[in-house]
Amino acid sequence: MPEIEVRPAQISEIPVLMSLEHYGKSDYVWQMERLVEETQLSVTFREVRLPRSVKVEYPYSMESLPERLRQQTILLAAVLNGEVVGYIGVEERLGTRTAWVAHLAVAAHCRREGIASALVLAAQGWAGRRGLRRMILETHSKNAPAIRMALKLGFEFSGYNDQYYANQDIALFFSSMLR
Repeated sequence: MPEIEVRPAQISEIPVLMSLEHYGKSDYVWQMERLVEETQLSVTFREVRLPRSVKVEYPYSMESLPERLRQQTILLAAVLNGEVVGYIGVEERLGTRTAWVAHLAVAAHCRREGIASALVLAAQGWAGRRGLRRMILETHSKNAPAIRMALKLGFEFSGYNDQYYANQDIALFFSSMLR
């Protein structure tokens, strides 16, 4: 695995972060099935292989992203060979003592190199030092690579919202206890 440096990003680096590819490809989707009966509600997700790869769009508008990144409690950058190749944005939610990850991107030419995992682990370390209890990672149901990474890092499925994003994609939430 290459030597990845994870450090706080500077506000002046937001244009560099914005230049990273904020989309991916997926061959799978987590399909939701809901059963509603008089005395029972059942929701099931299952991974389904798609007939062809789909482009997984970033769930937030690129126009609003610079301001969203400025509002994060911490913004970490991944640097490889002197080049910023990824970032993670984490919002601290004090009421629930939760670190919320809504922004995570890695340059396409550097994916599957452990960079996203290094960013998540660094963010978990930061959150733990701040005394936060858990971390929530948000992604949409089409982002199979992000879902697999979350599960690989020990995150557990903890919920969904079926109309969370502006494009009505289903948001999936994965959580990890920090203490």
